[in-house]
Amino acid sequence: MLLQTTLRACIFCIFIAAPIAPVFADHPSWTALFNGQDLSGWVDVNTSKDTWTVRDGILICSGHPIGVMRSEKQYENFLLHIEWCHMEAGGNSGVFIWSDATPAPRRPLPKGLEVQMLELQWPLINREPDGSPRHSGYVSGELFGANGLEIVPENPRGRRSMSVEMRCKGKGEWNTYDVVCVDGSVKLAINGKFVNGVSGSTVKKGYLCLESEGAEIHFRNIQIMELADGHPTAQEIAPPLGK
Repeated sequence: MLLQTTLRACIFCIFIAAPIAPVFADHPSWTALFNGQDLSGWVDVNTSKDTWTVRDGILICSGHPIGVMRSEKQYENFLLHIEWCHMEAGGNSGVFIWSDATPAPRRPLPKGLEVQMLELQWPLINREPDGSPRHSGYVSGELFGANGLEIVPENPRGRRSMSVEMRCKGKGEWNTYDVVCVDGSVKLAINGKFVNGVSGSTVKKGYLCLESEGAEIHFRNIQIMELADGHPTAQEIAPPLGK
């Protein structure tokens, strides 16, 4: 509760107090991560030239092959705004934060903290071996460490954290995620309300990745506001490419 109150206070200061504050060179401001025209600022990691396209200001991911596209630079403390829309029932995707630059060994996805983007029919289409639906906690913004990154879930579903309220919209409808990432803690707002969070991430600085995972998904209005640096140790920073 203290973390949520503190983070909300920080957001209030940035969004409300900033317009009347003096303008300094290092004053936090929004930067577009997608310009609506091309893939500038992004690097294909292990997908293909046909996986990611731009049309009418929308970033379109075909979902094939499974893999990621990453940011050119690493980020530590920041606010991330991203809007997404699944085009297929049961679609699967997500955005990785504090991610490695390359996939984990023998896996198509990297080590990182995933902010899940699942279409609402996913638990029904991908059922348990006995035929029962998967847990509903999978959808609506589940947060979890992937491929070796560890976190402390705020709303545990095993080692993952599920939202306290189902906020996501289904196929063909746009969803908005606002993600607050500070010193290894993450708070997620879905369509205008904070509903999930984690803390204690074992990585606190890394790349952003958009995930291609088998179904067409659209993205738009991807923006980031970088905040002041913290004090991550060398072990808490994702290895730069080539390391």
